[in-house]
Amino acid sequence: MNIIASLIIGYVVGCFQSAYIVSRRRKHIDIRDYGSGNAGTTNVIRVIGWKAGTVTFIMDICKAVIGVYIATLLFDDILMGYFAGVGVVIGHNWPVILGFRGGKGIASTIGLLLMVDIRIGLIVAGIMALVIFISKYVSLGSILMSISIPILMAIFHLDEILYVVLGVVLMVSALYNHRANIKRLLNGTENKLGHKKKNAE
Repeated sequence: MNIIASLIIGYVVGCFQSAYIVSRRRKHIDIRDYGSGNAGTTNVIRVIGWKAGTVTFIMDICKAVIGVYIATLLFDDILMGYFAGVGVVIGHNWPVILGFRGGKGIASTIGLLLMVDIRIGLIVAGIMALVIFISKYVSLGSILMSISIPILMAIFHLDEILYVVLGVVLMVSALYNHRANIKRLLNGTENKLGHKKKNAE
């Protein structure tokens, strides 16, 4: 029951869709109608600008931190906080109040990992930042970051199988939501950071 409650708590917090709110307040638009159609940081940067994108990124990290903190406090168990964090990512990606059309959950994933195990959170953030810096592909950084999660969970929490299992869930979710990006990366048609999207995908 604690697991279910934690997931629900996280999901409700995750439905607070930062990109949607920022785009509505800044430009009076629904960010999902522009650019890639994704309600996430990268699309906000491309459509509205870096300042709005930075605000979106921070808000998405913070909502994961809040979700993990609430569940951990209620159940006095960081594992329940971890479940809540996964719930936040699910709510962010598929928010019921926005017709299940959300983002890809990368910033929220970083936020929950920083709370669950700051070592893993900092490592995955570093991996993502380094890959983006070198390649200029945000999607590639997100993909490689997500693949590293279950590996790092196995390294740091080998005796806690649920940590690894939830890491796999986060990876699968990220890869599923980046399936179109993966196809474009393989085809050489993926947009680099700083390039404007000409058409909605």
